[in-house]
Amino acid sequence: MKTNLKLAQEPANSLVKALGNKDALALGFGAMIGFGWVVLTGGWLASAGTMGAVLAMLTGGLIMAVVGLTYAELTAAMPLAGGEHNFILRALGPRPSFIGSWAITGGYVTIVAFEAVAFPRTVEYIFPNLSQIPLWTIAGFEVNLTWALVGVVAGALITYINIRGVKLAGVVQTFTVLFLLVIGALLIFGSFIGGEVQNMDPMFNNGVSGYFAVLMVVPFLFIGFDVIPQSAEEVNIPARQIGRLVVIAVVLATVWYVMVVLTTASAMPATDLALTDIATADAMGALFNSGIMAKILIAGGIAGILTSWNSLLLGASRLVFSLARSGMLPQWFGTLHPKYRTPHNALLFIGGISMIAPFFGAKMLGWLVDGGAPSIIIAYGLVGVTFLVLRRREPDMDRPLRVGGKGKGGLAIGIAAVVLTLALFSLYMPGMPASLGWQPWLIFFVWWGLGALFFFKVPRGIKAGINAEHEVLKTVEARRSRIKK
Repeated sequence: MKTNLKLAQEPANSLVKALGNKDALALGFGAMIGFGWVVLTGGWLASAGTMGAVLAMLTGGLIMAVVGLTYAELTAAMPLAGGEHNFILRALGPRPSFIGSWAITGGYVTIVAFEAVAFPRTVEYIFPNLSQIPLWTIAGFEVNLTWALVGVVAGALITYINIRGVKLAGVVQTFTVLFLLVIGALLIFGSFIGGEVQNMDPMFNNGVSGYFAVLMVVPFLFIGFDVIPQSAEEVNIPARQIGRLVVIAVVLATVWYVMVVLTTASAMPATDLALTDIATADAMGALFNSGIMAKILIAGGIAGILTSWNSLLLGASRLVFSLARSGMLPQWFGTLHPKYRTPHNALLFIGGISMIAPFFGAKMLGWLVDGGAPSIIIAYGLVGVTFLVLRRREPDMDRPLRVGGKGKGGLAIGIAAVVLTLALFSLYMPGMPASLGWQPWLIFFVWWGLGALFFFKVPRGIKAGINAEHEVLKTVEARRSRIKK
């Protein structure tokens, strides 16, 4: 009854402020702790060794923390749904805003699709006979109908939960994150009672190339703190606190990934770990000498899938909603559900993409990780530029949270964010130690090819500044009026 009363009091075209501190932090942290830590840890250890992987995670966490500081200030100053869309629009104008928004949406969509593929991959560890009724083979993986349908059903359920309202999604997220933290505590306890330091050898492997091979997945692993800005219109806490939660979420995720690397490496010798099916799960089983504990960790992996899936579906839908509200995407995407006041059409579109992904098989996991990362970095780089532009052009802008103070400290943070994201993007280029294969680049260019169809419809001739959004909306309304006539 209280929820319905609140809905009745809010304007029909606005989102509902239903999230508190814990809900927002659970969304940000849970988005970053998806399924990658379960299936990718063995590869990190093989590529870089124990301390090489830890060093890459710490480096990645530092980069994301610097980027997160720019987000923190901008989110506190502009707590509106869509995050990057609003920041960049005010600083750089409509077209750069579309590029940044489309970039981060692409990152979100690839991870939502990743979780839809990861879910049946995980469930199959518990139910080995899951795959029945062969359909086709892609990159050596036989796709079975029953396997794919598990991902489809999960995608439909997550989409339904989000359509029902952000409060329900926030409650589901909080409880799932708490379960995930219990799994983390078990990993640490198991490492103390059953782990061996000598199992962590080799500490470093493959030199610089191994380190970069792990570092390149950082954008994929850490994307999610920016879900907090996406849901800023639905968070019922002070603007300053919203910004702080962004940085806290990044720190927590860094601690989590370092913990997973160390505990997994301590479980068994590297030669044995290389032969495992899902390294972190088998490591958990070895630490406790129990197959049941391995399955419990897989349950934690499923929790990670659900937290990331839920958060990023929410974030992507709010970005698409904001783009549609600004006339940069078809108006259909900006429609709110008449009862739950959620962007249900945007949710159905992104949820639908995730339900297609399982039919491409398990090899899609690696392609999606690599295909979404460059887009994520483009968005982060543009936010860094936005931070610098607004610091210079609008020094007196209301900033409830001002990182680095008013002087050179703040500028140094912005410059560092831009430089670090450019350096990270360079890792994906041909000839670099961590260059991408053709499949990820295909995913990348397909997404940007789709974006090009909308880019040229973005309103032109509108100057950046505090009135940019108002001018965009006025232009969009004029365009719609002409179409109706």
